Amino acid sequence: MNYHTRKWIKPEDLNPNRTLFGGRLLEWIDEEAALYAVVQLENQQIVTKFITEIDFKSSAREGDIIEIGIEATAFGRASLTLRCKVRNMMTKELIITIEKIVMVNMDANGKPKPHGKTKIEFVEDRLK
Repeated sequence: MNYHTRKWIKPEDLNPNRTLFGGRLLEWIDEEAALYAVVQLENQQIVTKFITEIDFKSSAREGDIIEIGIEATAFGRASLTLRCKVRNMMTKELIITIEKIVMVNMDANGKPKPHGKTKIEFVEDRLK
């Protein structure tokens, strides 16, 4: 799994227990999944359709740096399925896992649009 995004945990990211607020982390994961899908499917009109069970393993505290890892696991006709892991960058301790996030490629009218993709493509490969 590649970890593309890092976040520094600041006071505004904390819950009353002084640990990372789960809602903030889910916001970051959803945004990261959308960005990943936008790049892979070459379309900015992407929506989150489904997220499986979210398994919190540990938490993060103010000053920690976390890494968000996303990888594609399946391509559907109009969708891209992803897996996510978040870990503490310094200790490598796992914070959260999500086995399945389904992102859907949309047309200008908000309807699912086939994307024609079958594998991960890297931007540099598209430019050749």
